[in-house]
Amino acid sequence: MSGEKKVYFDNAATTPMREEVKQAMMASLDSFGNPSSIHSFGRASKVLIEKARKNIAKELGVTASEIIFTSGGTEAINMILKGAVRDLGITQIITSPTEHHAVLHTVQSIENEYGIQVSMVELEPSGTPDIEDLNKLLSQFLPDEKVLVSLMYVNNEIGNILPVAKVAEICKKHKAYFHCDTVQAIGHFPVDLSSVPIDFISVSAHKFYGPKGVGFAFIRKGVNVKSLLFGGEQERGRRAGTECIHNIVGMEEAFSLAYQYMDKERAYVEGIKKYFIQQITQEIPQVHFNGLSANLQESSYAIVNISFPIELKKTEVLMLFLDMRGIACSQGSACQSGSAQGSHVLRAILPEEQWPEAHIRFSFSIYNTKEEVDYVIETLKEFLA
Repeated sequence: MSGEKKVYFDNAATTPMREEVKQAMMASLDSFGNPSSIHSFGRASKVLIEKARKNIAKELGVTASEIIFTSGGTEAINMILKGAVRDLGITQIITSPTEHHAVLHTVQSIENEYGIQVSMVELEPSGTPDIEDLNKLLSQFLPDEKVLVSLMYVNNEIGNILPVAKVAEICKKHKAYFHCDTVQAIGHFPVDLSSVPIDFISVSAHKFYGPKGVGFAFIRKGVNVKSLLFGGEQERGRRAGTECIHNIVGMEEAFSLAYQYMDKERAYVEGIKKYFIQQITQEIPQVHFNGLSANLQESSYAIVNISFPIELKKTEVLMLFLDMRGIACSQGSACQSGSAQGSHVLRAILPEEQWPEAHIRFSFSIYNTKEEVDYVIETLKEFLA
C-alpha cells in the first residue's frame, strides 16, 4: 500500500540526526557534572564543551572565544541584534523583506522599544537583496551614525544565495556592522570568517543533521555585545544558563562530519535536486519555480520552491493528500506554518496575481533518493489529474 511509504522532503525545516551524532550524545550523558563546578565532575563536562567550541572555531577560521553557545538560531539572532542596539549604539538597521521572521520580528521589536530607524534593501526580481541598493542606502547615512546590516546567507524558502563576500566588503567600506543569518548555510557551504569581514553569524545545529535546541552565535573579537540573559557567568559572561552538554557535543559531531564530507554530500544532494527539477518539469510542465531555486549555481543545492497551477485554497488539500501518502514537504518556513498570511517571502517577490497559487517548498538531504523523487512526482500528478 502506497500509504505506508515515507518520504521526507522538508529538510530546510529540520534534518534527521546522523547516527554518529546520536552515539556521541549518548556517550556524553555520562558527563553529568555542572560545567561551572570546579570539581572533577564539573571539569570533565567543561572539557567537552571547550573541545566543541575549539573545533567549531577552527573550522570557521576564528578563535574559540568568539563562539557563544545558544539554544539555537533564534536566540543567537536576538542576542546579536538586541545586543548591537543596546551595547554598540546602533541607530540604523538595514535588512530585507525576505529575511526569516526571527530577524524581522526581532527588528520590529527593537524598533518599537528603542525608536531606531529600519530600512529595507530593495530586492532583485529573483528575490535576492540588491547589492547596489544596499550600497546606496549605506551611502546616505552620516559618518557618525552606527549602522547594522542583517541579511541571510541562504534564504530558507527559495534558497537564493547572498553574495556574502560582496556584502561584507560594502559594509566594511561604510563602517557598518554586518550580521549574517547562516542557519541554512553552515554545514552545507564553506564559511571562512578569517577572510570575510562578517561581524556576527547565527547558527542552528538541527539544520545540518544535529540536535534541536542548540546553536551558536559568532561575535567577532573586539565587538562588545553583552548577554541577552542574566543569572550566571556561563559562556564567558555572555550567555547565562547551565550549558546543555549533550546537545553541544551532538552539534560538534554534526558540524565536524558536515565539513568532513561536505563536497561528497553536496554532490549527492545536488544530484537529487537536479533530478527533481528535470522530472517535475517534464511530467508537470505547467509548474514554475520561485526565486532562483531552479538555478543550481545561485541557490541552495537542497531547496526548491514551486508554484502549482491550483488555487491557494486547495493548497491545504494538496498538503493533506501528500501527507496521507507519507510525503513531508511545506508551504514555506516551518516557523510560520500556523500563519494564515501565507509566505511573506513569496509576497515580496511575486506579482500579486500569483499570490493565490499553491506554493510548495521541497528540500532534500543525504538520506533522500531518486526513487523518492519519482514517487513524489507520481503522487503530484495523481492529485493534479
